[in-house]
Amino acid sequence: MSLYPTPHIDACPEDIAKTVLMPGDPLRSEFIAKNYLDSPVLFNNVRGVQGYTGKYRGVPVSVMASGMGMPSIGIYSYELYNYFGVENIIRVGSAGAMQENIRLRDIVMGMGACTESGFVNQYHLPGVFSPIADFGLLCAAVKQAEKLGVNYHVGNLLSSDHFYYDDPEDNVKWRKMRVMAVEMEAAALYMNAARAGKCALAICTVSDHLINREALTTGERQTSFNQMIEVALNTVYSLYGGS
Repeated sequence: MSLYPTPHIDACPEDIAKTVLMPGDPLRSEFIAKNYLDSPVLFNNVRGVQGYTGKYRGVPVSVMASGMGMPSIGIYSYELYNYFGVENIIRVGSAGAMQENIRLRDIVMGMGACTESGFVNQYHLPGVFSPIADFGLLCAAVKQAEKLGVNYHVGNLLSSDHFYYDDPEDNVKWRKMRVMAVEMEAAALYMNAARAGKCALAICTVSDHLINREALTTGERQTSFNQMIEVALNTVYSLYGGS
């Protein structure tokens, strides 16, 4: 019996590039494919989760949505790594800043991803696991951000299971530990990558600020997210197509 398609991805390994960009929103997946990739081909639309493969400056790249939250990206990244031969996944999403020195439109790169999720419990580890990014992807992304003149920060993200907190003081405690920003997917992605022996990186645009309550408008998000997408795609090109 064939492994393909899986319950969530209607494709074969040859349909998907070795490197996949993963925004949360399926419509952003479509936007990236149609505005940045040459000759994008739709390889998946199960549950409306669009996945495309094309080329960026001659380098094969796929882009597929992850949905919201760790259970969702946990499913898609697991299948991509373990069934479709994907080697690298770069999350491109949004985050809420938790530090005063981080501004709207800045990019945060998750060197590590703290979490209060129970996702790690499946591994039955005899201690606390620290989900971290792939060093090669991270270094390459930093170089590309500097080339593009983008304001960026590298450090810990908080991957939370909660968008609405019952206790608002929870974020204060994470902020005291110098966590940069909160999002909802990176930790599960990093754990799946570690278990599969693959590579992962989360790059997020700051779309809102948890301290001063500022937030980008819909139009502002589009412009700012373009910088993040360019950093991610140029990172892929620098590693597999040129400098």
